[in-house]
Amino acid sequence: MPRGRTIAIVSGATVLVLAAAGGGAYYLLHTRGTPAETAQRFAAAWQAGDQAKMSAELATPASLAPYGQLRTALGVESTTVRLGRPAETDGRATVPYTATHRLKDLGEWTYEGVIDLKVAERHWKVDWSPKTLHPSLAAGATFALKTKWPDRAEITDASGGRIDTGDVGGSVQQLVGYLDKATKKDVEKLGTAYKVGQTIGASGLQATFQKRLAGTPTTEIQAGGKTVKTIEGAEGESLRTTLDPRVQKAAVAAIKDVEKPASLVAIEAGSGEILSVVNNKGGFNRALDGRYPPGSTFKAVTAIGLLAEGITPKQAVTCPKYVTIGGLRIRNSDESSFGSVSFQDSFAYSCNTTFAPLAKQHLGADKLLSAAESVGFNQPLTIGVPATKPSFPKAESDAELAAESFGQGRITASPLSMASVTAAIADGTWRPPTLVPDHEQKATEKELPDGVTAELHAMMAAVVTKGTAKAAGLPSGTRGKTGTAEYGTGPKLESHAWFIGFKDDVAFAVVVEGGGGGGKVAAPIGADFLRELGDYRSE
Repeated sequence: MPRGRTIAIVSGATVLVLAAAGGGAYYLLHTRGTPAETAQRFAAAWQAGDQAKMSAELATPASLAPYGQLRTALGVESTTVRLGRPAETDGRATVPYTATHRLKDLGEWTYEGVIDLKVAERHWKVDWSPKTLHPSLAAGATFALKTKWPDRAEITDASGGRIDTGDVGGSVQQLVGYLDKATKKDVEKLGTAYKVGQTIGASGLQATFQKRLAGTPTTEIQAGGKTVKTIEGAEGESLRTTLDPRVQKAAVAAIKDVEKPASLVAIEAGSGEILSVVNNKGGFNRALDGRYPPGSTFKAVTAIGLLAEGITPKQAVTCPKYVTIGGLRIRNSDESSFGSVSFQDSFAYSCNTTFAPLAKQHLGADKLLSAAESVGFNQPLTIGVPATKPSFPKAESDAELAAESFGQGRITASPLSMASVTAAIADGTWRPPTLVPDHEQKATEKELPDGVTAELHAMMAAVVTKGTAKAAGLPSGTRGKTGTAEYGTGPKLESHAWFIGFKDDVAFAVVVEGGGGGGKVAAPIGADFLRELGDYRSE
């Protein structure tokens, strides 16, 4: 009997084991889905940043805040999760993955991890822990970036001399800009490698080329204070401008003692490169952002259109004291008149009463607009710092067309844009003015009509030798055009004084706010500039 009782117990035990095994097999066989399917849904939600869908795949409710914290702290722009082959054992499974995060301004960070799964309520669910996000992440730990920046790169003039040291002239400092502490808004724009309070470019070239000059930091990705990845940075790249120190010095000398606000911009005619930008008074950068009527300097643009239409420099025209076009009574400066003269002489004497009728007769609004746009009007100026594009609205009446023909009406231009016009006339091709040679331009080059430049050169030479700039003392070989641009309202209008000119391959524009006559005020400044400059290419 004892032996039979023992057998029965053993036999009973065997039945219990088999029942348990059978129940487990039934349970597993009736589990819905597969580990691969659950892991795939979880990974897809992770890539999309959808924590609600991620939570739906968890075996036990848990906070998935670390996923959002990672995205925010590291500046994750996108995430890709690639799954490996599942491994399944006794109601549990693991699915390996490779996660790649694209980090703003830092590139890609790739690492490998594992998604643990288990059966819960007859479904495969993610058995989540912080290590599901990253194998080095512990409970309560967070991600962070630790950065070390390289020294900021330098900004130089065309000869390689530094111009970002603070001891250059005020006009150059306006272009270079200044450094300041980054705000929260700056960090949002620049990326998570930057921190509030960090030194960044706040204006001018320093701001426009912030990322180029600053380079990229060596960055440590940390999880709970432990470095899990180091991304090597790169040195900043220096920025070379086209400013020529000799030309800049000559421009400063020419306008520094002018009592009224004045500006001078010089451009290399054959390249469009800006050689100097000078304002004699601080604050507003009128050289780049001034919006002045160009006055009679614009006759050089109107002349382009007229010469292209077949008017010749020697052709006889008239320069009366007054003409009326479209109801607008037009006079010359000082109410002068010259009677019957050549077209070249009417240009040299700056006859408004010649140009207005010729523009109406031979050009009209469309052709004058075309002439203006051929030398940069209505074109964007992309030089690396703010610069207002010259504006030439199409004339809406004969009266407005007449006013525009000699630079009045609604036309506005800066010294930069008029220097660019002059460079185009000097060379025969308008090129977008350039301050940083490798900075991408929005505007494209435009060639002037065939045969126009040689004739216009002779006409601009006559301005200097016999016309409105005769008494300015300009060096031999200078070609130019004066301008007296009226502004304001009332019976007696004030005038800005203009002069545009070129000698050899240096083209320039001068404006004196409220200066009066261009021939008396601005042209002598141009003469001083050229004398100071001398033959600068020979040194």
